[in-house]
Order: sequence, then structure tokens, then C-alpha cells
Amino acid sequence: MMPLRTMPIDEAVNADNIRTVGLFTKSGDPSVGEILERIYRFLGDRGLDPILEESAVALLAPAKPRTATPDEMAPALDLAIIIGGDGTMLNVARRLAPHSVPLIGVNLGRRGFLTDIPKDSVLDSLAAVLDGDFRSERRTMLNVELRRDEGVVHTASALNDVVVNKGQLARLIEFEVHVDGEFVSNTRGDGIIVATPTGSTAYALSAGGPILHPTLAALILVPICPHTLSYRPLAINSSSEVEIVMINSSSQSAFLTFDGQMGHALRDHDRIRVRRADHAVTLIHPLDHSHYDVLRTKLRWGENH
Repeated sequence: MMPLRTMPIDEAVNADNIRTVGLFTKSGDPSVGEILERIYRFLGDRGLDPILEESAVALLAPAKPRTATPDEMAPALDLAIIIGGDGTMLNVARRLAPHSVPLIGVNLGRRGFLTDIPKDSVLDSLAAVLDGDFRSERRTMLNVELRRDEGVVHTASALNDVVVNKGQLARLIEFEVHVDGEFVSNTRGDGIIVATPTGSTAYALSAGGPILHPTLAALILVPICPHTLSYRPLAINSSSEVEIVMINSSSQSAFLTFDGQMGHALRDHDRIRVRRADHAVTLIHPLDHSHYDVLRTKLRWGENH
């Protein structure tokens, strides 16, 4: 059996090519204003061209920054700075990944899995990045198709996970799982999670899935409360295509969600096809960034409880 490969550390990010920088924030959060202003002025002092997501323009009043929607600014960006939490990062990553824009996450509270630069040292960290002192890595993304009656009724992308789960009623849902066209199982339970290595520390972890290193070229299938106790999480190569076929879903109320931020109701015989996206997300980290340090901090490993 061939070992799963890892995604390479991204060497394509060149600090000398960074000119236009997008600033994205947690929408409607007034606590972002002070740190946003500091970063905006810092970038200007460095001779760079900052563009602010237009939904956050009020946070910089009375300044009159250059603004645009995420879709409008994406083709012009050399770098994006996301100020907020992991949820904000997930939202921006899905919009910018097709344009190969590298991302930096600034965390406003506790250290995040994706937004790992603390606000207290943000200017020093950004200065180091712009001076070329950083690490970058590529993160797998997923493409999803929802097929119904031989047609595609919905498409989406996800950085963390694609989830099929039951609705509000406490009834089990039933579905089949196929990998690369090969039947894997028929399952009754609360649902199933298809997660990237990035998403292995999100919902999949709560459902009993393994933690994967973020650069590993793998996906995991994690059942949610399966009615068969022997059904365990399954790791597969990231080049595989996963298909989930719904059975009796109309009478049991099932939903399809992407990164926990978007949803779509499912019907009988719907087919959800999940595969690795053609584009990846590039995250930029300080040189001293350690995935294992993040795990220890977030999961409180080694602490006395």
C-alpha cells in the first residue's frame, strides 16, 4: 500500500511581489476598528496599497479607504489579511482561493487554528512577513456537487468539511457511501462528515475523528452517531471522489452543509459528490509557527484539569 503524500510547503509566495493587500474583518464587530486602523496605516506607511472590504468601511471613519467587495478585489490582491476568528477566515478563504491569494489570519481573542497571529504583536508579525520572514503552506479545499434527477442543482466549496446530517427531528437518516465508484457502506445514523486535514480539528474531531497534519494529502470520512457501533472513521487519499447517496431522506429531513456556514435541504436519491478542489488555500505563518503548539494550546494537552 502506497503511503499518503503530503501537500508541499508553498514556495510560490514572494514578499517582493506584495503590493496590493486586502483587509477583511468579522462583519459588524466594532471591536475590530482599532486594530484595523493600525494595520491600515501600517500598510500605507510601507508604501503598499490596502483595499478594505466595503462592509467594514464604517470601522475606519472618518478615513476614506479604497473599498471593494471580496469578489471585486480578489483578482487584484497579492495578499489578504483576515482580522477575526476561524469562521471569518473560512468565509474569506472560499472566496479568494480560486485567485491564489495567500492569507494571513489575525486572531482577536484566543489563538485560532487558522488565525494564529495575536493582535498584540500583529504589526511586528506583518513587518516580518513583508520582509520575507515567514512560512507558507497549502491547504486542501473541497468541491461539492449536489445532483438531483441527473442534474446539478447546487455547487459549493469548503475548506473544513462537507456534512450531511439530520434535521430537527430525532430520527436517523439513511445513506450510502461510495469512494471512487466503489460501494463502502449503507449507514443509518445522524449523518457523515467529509473533512480535509484542516477540518480534522473542527466538527470531525468532536465526532471522534482523527487529527491529521494540515499538509497531509488525505481526507477523512467520519460518521456521526452511526447506528452500527463498529463503523469507525476512515482516511482516504485526497485524490479520491466521495459520493453520498440519500435514502428515505424526504421523510427524515436531512441537510447538506459546507464549513458549517451554508446549507441545502436534501431529498430522496440526492447524490452528493465531494472531491479535492483544483485550487488550494495558501496560509502564511510566522517563522516560529508550530502546528503542534497550536494543538497543545487549543486542546489543552498536558494541562491538569
